[in-house]
Amino acid sequence: MNDAKILEVINIYRKHFIEKGVKALEFPHDGMPRSKEEMLAHCHGMLDKIENFIKEGRREKAFRWLGFIQGCLWSTDQFSLDDLKNHNRPYASG
Repeated sequence: MNDAKILEVINIYRKHFIEKGVKALEFPHDGMPRSKEEMLAHCHGMLDKIENFIKEGRREKAFRWLGFIQGCLWSTDQFSLDDLKNHNRPYASG
């Protein structure tokens, strides 16, 4: 997965959060989410930071954060495993 593909995937999730009315939230790292909505809001808030990691050349950190978000999206019934796998697929050639 290259930088452009990572940005494409996080834009899929940003659009999803906006369509669902999920606001972006920076959640305290020593706290626990009290609801599915808080968990998703935290994930929404992570997207801009992932973009910055890409700009800074910190692709491995971007991958870890993207994996965390995808785990949350699956565990909160936002996307199936097939959906998430397809988001990560490389571009079709030709």
